[in-house]
This record gives sequence, structure tokens and C-alpha cells, in this order.
Amino acid sequence: MHFDTLKGWLDWQETLHPKSIDLGLERVAQVRQRLTPGNKQPITITVAGTNGKGSSIAFLDAIYRAQGLRVGAYTSPHITQYNERIKINGIPVSDDLICTAFTRIEAVRENISLSYFEFSTLAALDIFARADLDIQLLEVGLGGRLDAVNIIDPDATLVTSISLDHTAWLGKTREAIGFEKAGIFRPHITAIISDPQPPQSLIEQAHKIHAPIARIGHEFGYQQQTSNWSWHSTEQQLNALPLPQLKGTHQYRNAAAVLMAIQTLQNKIPVSIQAIKQGLQTAYLPGRFQVIQTEPTVLLDVSHNAQAAQALADYLQAAFPTKPVHAVFTLMNDKDKQGVIMPMQAIVKHWYISPLHNPRASQKEDLAEAFRQCNIPQVSFHFNDFISTFQAAKTNAQNDNGLVLVFGSFFLVSEYLNLFSDLSGK
Repeated sequence: MHFDTLKGWLDWQETLHPKSIDLGLERVAQVRQRLTPGNKQPITITVAGTNGKGSSIAFLDAIYRAQGLRVGAYTSPHITQYNERIKINGIPVSDDLICTAFTRIEAVRENISLSYFEFSTLAALDIFARADLDIQLLEVGLGGRLDAVNIIDPDATLVTSISLDHTAWLGKTREAIGFEKAGIFRPHITAIISDPQPPQSLIEQAHKIHAPIARIGHEFGYQQQTSNWSWHSTEQQLNALPLPQLKGTHQYRNAAAVLMAIQTLQNKIPVSIQAIKQGLQTAYLPGRFQVIQTEPTVLLDVSHNAQAAQALADYLQAAFPTKPVHAVFTLMNDKDKQGVIMPMQAIVKHWYISPLHNPRASQKEDLAEAFRQCNIPQVSFHFNDFISTFQAAKTNAQNDNGLVLVFGSFFLVSEYLNLFSDLSGK
């Protein structure tokens, strides 16, 4: 099979595999072996977790590029265009490069069925293997143990915070989810953990395979000051670091774990303190506490689980304590609706529910029930599309000097950025 456009390839991939999510490594590993005999790869950092993966990759990418290194970053999902998933030196690769990778994959996969995400992962690895990189940064898509990214043996592993999400695939407890995330650990490779209260399963799995543990609050940590912060490990202390460019107090944890990963690899890929400071100040991640300086102010965030929603509520209280919040909101149907709504209950003045033309989106009735369970009456459901939803929130926010919050789904943030991309600069 061959297509001349990226859209053609992606549309076909969505129909090729019987399951949209099919966790397991055997099929994708077989194709990788055919695609890249000998499994040549650059130095690799693999990042798993529930929240904070994208931020950690953004910090790593910015710091290593500030060092003058050639960096590949594979992340998911994308917000506005598929190419965002595969970046070299911060720039999404071209349609042509991705299509060429897909053509190579198709030429060797024979009768092996691949999912959309597996095609994406193989394309990223193929492109990176040919790009003369110094380092590649790989974000786990779902879980860790059976995610396609885990066919690669990393040089450093990082697990961010763990919360309840994707429970149908990963389990219904933090312990079960932690076990899946720990699947990225490797013997004798330091297991870096930035969750301050990690599931015991994470620790146990690291011990079981003899992976040294570096845990925040134990083997490394940080101290916040008013205008800077400091970081320490058992081997090093860094003082007067600039405040992270990415907003929210949780970003100190993400940045601290990133610095631990960088220290772990110092003997393989040295990084200066100047590069660390520059990277902390230049890291950029759209859709995460992204403030759009319009009138009224718009805040974009892809929070879609309870832990992320609590971080968003904390940020809004700290950054915009006096502004009434008008929330344009929806969720995918597999998410914990009440778990996301409850932390925001005291923050949001009025909710505006935007329909999404997506088969995975929550139905109006299910969302209405979740709001009833949370005893929230100020909810508007009568909109036909995102534009009318957003305009209603914008008008009311203008009238009371408020803020428009667009959150709850990557797809919702994508709607805003696709419609108002001229306003969405860094």
C-alpha cells in the first residue's frame, strides 16, 4: 500500500488494525527489527507517567538543544497537526519525511497488523535513526510495559506523577498503574521517579530488576525561592536556577526530575549549567497552562484527569485569584468526569459545554449527570459547535472582567488553536 499524502496514510492506518489501542510489543518489535537491523539508535531517555510527560520532554528538549546538541523528540497526542509528534531540534518533521518512513514500514511489515500509534512510533524511530541525533526523547503513549515505545532500551528512564487514567487498559488502582509504568525500567539503569508519593509497585519493580532508584525527596530534590530555585542530588547542588518557563508549582517537580536525568547521563552526554538555565527559561509546551493575551484573557489546558484538574485549580487560584472563570469544557467518554469537575467546582463561575464531532466524546446526558452529582447548577449545554460555545463564554467574561478557560480535552484545545492560531504564539 502506498499513499502520496500524509492524510492518505493516516486515514488508512485508522482502518487497518482491528483495535485502536492494542498493547503489546511483539508485533511492533518484529517490524522494527526488519526496519532497522541491529537496532541502531541514539542515546535515549524514555518518559512515562500519567501527568507531566510532555512537560518533562519539553524541558529535556530545550536544555539539550541549548547545549548545542541535535535532539529528536517523540510525543503524543498532537494538538493541531500530526507532525508535532515527531520533532528534530524543536521543529516538526515534514509530511514527506513521515510518508517516506511509512513507505519503508509498509515495505517490511508484510502480514503484521499495526495500530495507528504503532505506525507513528515506528516512523519516529526510523526517522530518528537516520537523522544523526545526539539524543532521542521518547514519551510513552499509554502505560509503559506494553507500549510500543518500550521496544527501545533507554539509557535513562523517568516516571512522572501517577494518577487514575486509562483505567480500562492499565488497571483501576495507582498500584496497578504504577506496575505498568515501571515497565520502562531496565536493569542497572537509574529509575528516576518524580511522584512525591509513588505507588509501591514502582519501587518494587525497580528493586526486582536491580534498577537503581532516584526518587524526588530522597535521592534528589529542590527548594523554591521567590525569584529562583535550587536543585540537589546526592552528588551535586545547583543554585540560583531561573524559574521554569512552564507554569504551575508542579513544574518544579518535573524540572527537578529532568535535572536528575541529565545528571545520570553526564558521562555520556555532558550538559553545562548555562544550558540548563537557558533550557529552563525557553521550554515551551502548547496547551498546558497556555495564556493567550487577548481581551478577555484565554487560558488553554489539556487537563483530563483528577490530578491534572487539581493542578489547574491551584494555578488559577494563584495566578488569577480575582478573575471570574468561564470554562469551555468537555471530556472524552472514558475519563473520570466527576473526578475532573470536582477540583474545579469552587474555581469556575459558569460552565459552557462544547460539542465535539468525535465518536469518543462524552454524550451530553452523561456530562449533565456528572454535573448533577457534583451539585453544579451553572452549566450551559445548548451550543451546536465550539465557536458558539466559546463566543458565549467570551462575551460573559468580557462583561465581568473574567477569564475564559478552555480545558478538558486535547481536541477542545485543538479547536481553539486551529480557529485562532494567529493568537496562539509562544
